[in-house]
Amino acid sequence: MFSESGYTLELAASETTVGSRVPLQFRIVDSTGIPLTRYTDAHEKQLHPIAVNHDLTGFQHVHPELDSSGTWHVPVDFDHAGDYRIFADFTPDGGDGITLGADVHVAGTYEPRPLPLATATATVDSYTVSLDGAAHAGRTSKLTLSVSRDKQPVTDLQPYLGAYGHLVALHASDLTYLHVHPDGHPGDGVTPAGPAINFYAGMPSVGAYRLFLDFRHEGVVRTAEFTVTADNATTPVPEQASGHHSH
Repeated sequence: MFSESGYTLELAASETTVGSRVPLQFRIVDSTGIPLTRYTDAHEKQLHPIAVNHDLTGFQHVHPELDSSGTWHVPVDFDHAGDYRIFADFTPDGGDGITLGADVHVAGTYEPRPLPLATATATVDSYTVSLDGAAHAGRTSKLTLSVSRDKQPVTDLQPYLGAYGHLVALHASDLTYLHVHPDGHPGDGVTPAGPAINFYAGMPSVGAYRLFLDFRHEGVVRTAEFTVTADNATTPVPEQASGHHSH
């Protein structure tokens, strides 16, 4: 379990078995063990849970229900064995945004899958999503994701949770989590409904990341997945420009 700002993600069970729509229950508890029941809506939901295997497969952005006792309930697809990280992205009423994590062990023979190679395009169903921009550690990187279908640009993306796209980035080595919202808002008069969605992501460290883009078109939410490598943003300054000379 990981704690932040006095809150902890507490799973009802930390072990389960392979299956589809496996019930998952958890609570957000404060430092005294009392469950949090008052949240501030962010992107139309009180809490955004993500489930993903440690090998960065099986990504799901799920939508749980909160009962009166402060317990969240949601079915999750645990399609293969291994350890899954459950992230909860939320804002306590009157507080700041917090992301917590906890692991669920899914019993069975674990066969980790290698991280896919970095590529500038991803396909999901009949859609192709192209990635433009480079990821840099230590400073904000502009990443543009463009959606096309059968080689035609999609210009009628539908809002999903208050945006034309949601981007989650996970660091391959330590599962550092970034939830990045796009530039602009649907209906603001200036943000087009595709094909391009612009994100500004601050990668905290160098190395490989897996990107997951949720987008909605014709009533269906799909997820496009990419691997990117964040390089070191601190490039040496030429001596002539720095004003310093070594002897």
